[in-house]
Amino acid sequence: MGSSRQGRQVAVFWVVLFLGTAAANVLAKVMMAARDELPPHWMAVTIDEFSSALVSLLLLVLLIRAASRWPLHADTWRQWLMPYLLGAVAWWLLHVSGMVLLRKAAHTLLGSHYTFGDWPTQWFYEFFKDIQTYALLVSAVHAVAWFGRRRQGEATLLAAPDEGPPVEPVDRPDHFLVRKLGKEFLVATADVEYAQAAGNYVNLRVRGHDYPLRITMAVLEARLDPVLFLRSHRSWLVNRDQLRSIEPLDGGEALLHMADGARVPCSRRQLPLLRQALGG
Repeated sequence: MGSSRQGRQVAVFWVVLFLGTAAANVLAKVMMAARDELPPHWMAVTIDEFSSALVSLLLLVLLIRAASRWPLHADTWRQWLMPYLLGAVAWWLLHVSGMVLLRKAAHTLLGSHYTFGDWPTQWFYEFFKDIQTYALLVSAVHAVAWFGRRRQGEATLLAAPDEGPPVEPVDRPDHFLVRKLGKEFLVATADVEYAQAAGNYVNLRVRGHDYPLRITMAVLEARLDPVLFLRSHRSWLVNRDQLRSIEPLDGGEALLHMADGARVPCSRRQLPLLRQALGG
């Protein structure tokens, strides 16, 4: 619930930013035309600015998903640098193509004609603008994601101490260490209601909050108690103590109803294994 609300807030932020910037650019260009005693051409300017903003918003959805799946960190940026550079070229080509199509469609509806410009001059003019925009957006998307994780809290597995025996078995920890807004606290493993894979992270659900943990689902499953945590799907682990009912679906799948009201998918392959584990 908290994650979806945060996602809606981020979506509203980007929509307001892009459309607000487009509106401000229209106003600025109309005012410049008035200052220079030129025709304002406000309709053409509006079409130009908002077509660019709308295509950018659509591409931003893909960029946010890419940033979630391939986040740039100090230990991963070299691995993902080339895909992001190729993404810059893809952004340029898709952005220019999309906004030109929208502009031509809008002008056709208004009974006018639109000419984008000569190749390659106009295209490469847009290339340098789009590269700057893309670089700023990649930085901003990762910054927003980082701030969201910091505000939300980010979990790590407890490590073995430098000296002395570990407080608890490191291979099967009883707690996770959660950092949130500069503070650290422990979350009991038994309090984790379920876990969901999300790119390079696994989100741990604890009392209505999701805590991202940088680990693969396979590694996490190996570290957790198999009696308590059961695999329901390749992307989901559930705490059997938080499971309230199983709702069979057509096709052999099922929905698991959890104590917090969430519904977790259970694949056709995992359902008989889950039932066997619950019965045992």
